[in-house]
Amino acid sequence: MANMSLTKNEMPVQSPDVRNKNFSEVALGYTEEQAIDEAKRCLNCKNKPCVTGCPVQIDIPAFIAQVAEGNFEEAYKIIIKSSSLPAVCGRVCPQETQCESKCIRGIKGEPVAIGRLERFVADRHNALAESAVEKPESNGHKAAVIGSGPSGLACAGDLAKKGYDVTVFEALHIAGGVLSYGIPEFRLPKSIVQKEIDGLKALGVKIETNTVVGKTVSIDELMEEEGFETVFIGSGAGLPRFMRIAGENLNGVYSANEFLTRINLMKAYKPDSSTPINAGTKAVVVGGGNVAMDAARSAKRLGADVTIVYRRTENELPARAEEIEHAKEEGIVFKFLTNPVEIEADEKGWVKSVRCQQMELSEPDASGRAKPVPIEGAFIEIEADCVVMAIGTSPNPLIKSTTEGLDTQKWGGIIADENGLTSRKGVYAGGDAVTGAATVILAMGAGKKAASAMDKYMKNR
Repeated sequence: MANMSLTKNEMPVQSPDVRNKNFSEVALGYTEEQAIDEAKRCLNCKNKPCVTGCPVQIDIPAFIAQVAEGNFEEAYKIIIKSSSLPAVCGRVCPQETQCESKCIRGIKGEPVAIGRLERFVADRHNALAESAVEKPESNGHKAAVIGSGPSGLACAGDLAKKGYDVTVFEALHIAGGVLSYGIPEFRLPKSIVQKEIDGLKALGVKIETNTVVGKTVSIDELMEEEGFETVFIGSGAGLPRFMRIAGENLNGVYSANEFLTRINLMKAYKPDSSTPINAGTKAVVVGGGNVAMDAARSAKRLGADVTIVYRRTENELPARAEEIEHAKEEGIVFKFLTNPVEIEADEKGWVKSVRCQQMELSEPDASGRAKPVPIEGAFIEIEADCVVMAIGTSPNPLIKSTTEGLDTQKWGGIIADENGLTSRKGVYAGGDAVTGAATVILAMGAGKKAASAMDKYMKNR
């Protein structure tokens, strides 16, 4: 029988006063009963509007129908046809602005909890699956993938399924890209990331870590000396941006990249970690995106009182609604229409406070967006001994500076067409290296498109 409830089955979570003191996963996942009940809310629409909102085109009604019948492994088989990282996407994708935003049930209530169901299916498979992945027969062709983040892993997975000999080159000592160094354990456990990567390895994907393309090896060498016939660049956008205000070089000021990498990749939050981290007693995080929420919530778990400063209003916050809600529940303070203009030092050269300009929104411009403008003479001081800058990132310039004939945007992004083809024959690119910082699922979609184009390129050589 269909479930016509107007609301989703709630996701079980750790209570805020418990979780803000640990790095264990916040959301605990559906039970089988909850998953089946939620799946029965799906109307199984013939025109599948939810699929149009999915960057990797998962057949959402089909997998949900299998969940409703209790056929969880069949549901997984449907998802995995389109997505190489379902357990990851079920956790970190902004479903509320993608697949769930198209759900008919959302017109007169809440949409079906597509992301939560995807997570349930993937987790159940990973916990119970006994059969080994069948490695496809080799087609005799070699492809290289630069970067083991979402776009690179999606591209590698799709190529491996078609029989390509795929090698992924990763600069860091652990694969996963932003999934490993950027997203905290309490949102995305690293064991989940490793499980998904192990699945790709079972398909035959080889991963070479500690390999900095542009230093250790060049794209030209990969193609001319090592026999790779096509290359995908999925190196992400890991170059941090700063505000260029006084005091950004003080002790206690971090880019969000460094702060989160120390915590996530180097496990600085663990008592036995050899990597230092100083979140202080009063931390200020500058920015309003998901990275800012991750940094703020991490600092809270390290014992700091945390304030997020954002130069626009709450209505303009780009972070996911769920992340904002969780941050508030965990005791993080938000100061809106507030823009840092100087970081002030104590007598030892450490952060003492952040001087901020109070802002107001102008009338909307031609694009329809109101700009924050300073209120003359209106300043506040926020006491702080740690400041994290989470105001965006750019692509690392290393690959473009070491690759002849690779066209890039002025801001550093690689120029690629809708299928990922760059100005270099046989070289494709996608994800944050092309678009700048975006979402995991959009990066995966770009990786999948490029894999399809690379396959056609190889077949027509």
